[in-house]
Amino acid sequence: MKKLFLGLALTAGALAFAQETETKTKTVNASPLKKDVQPVRFGVKAGGNSSYFSQQKFGINTQQLGFHAGAFVNIPISKQFSFQPEVLFNQMGAKDVMYSTETDNGVTNVKTKVQSRVQMNYISVPLMVQMRPIDKFYIEAGPEFSYFLNGKNKAESTVASTTGGVTTTTASSNSQDIDKDMINKFNFGLGLGLGYDITSNIGVSARYVNSLTKIDKSRPAAENNNRVFQLGLNYKF
Repeated sequence: MKKLFLGLALTAGALAFAQETETKTKTVNASPLKKDVQPVRFGVKAGGNSSYFSQQKFGINTQQLGFHAGAFVNIPISKQFSFQPEVLFNQMGAKDVMYSTETDNGVTNVKTKVQSRVQMNYISVPLMVQMRPIDKFYIEAGPEFSYFLNGKNKAESTVASTTGGVTTTTASSNSQDIDKDMINKFNFGLGLGLGYDITSNIGVSARYVNSLTKIDKSRPAAENNNRVFQLGLNYKF
């Protein structure tokens, strides 16, 4: 009888040890990475652009304002990394003060300003890799491929005349379509940005894109690239 109880005890101990070993093995082999990866999410985004050409000095007199808007899909790779392709309607371009004068004859002060604006519309496809050093904040970088749709060249003239403390301002402008045959249809650039998730659905982002291909076919590439700063909101479904 004692031998029977001893045998049962040894058998139960062996089974318990085997169960514990199997549980530990499963725990070790289970990938914590998969547990932490978030689901794929779609979203929309929109915001403002401030752009200029590479030949210009960065400043308020060279920045052409525009906007971007479109959709994206965020594909998590791990807890810290994700891949985000986007499709955007994207405005670029530049402005430049051609000349600015001021005359004063002691009675009347006249200020004249003439500036040109270039507005260019693209369909852009940024392919961003995002890295999250902390939960809600991310840094992103990647290439951007764009296709030129259309654009306009605008000339604007403003004359402000002040006599006896009273100022009269007159303005005039004219515009013409950009000749598409003079423009490279495809534009390639590199983007670098950062973002912050305000909530699980709403976020803000800022991005700088430096184009590497020239705009005007007839001009050197070094003085003929797009530069654009983007600031916007995004919403994930």
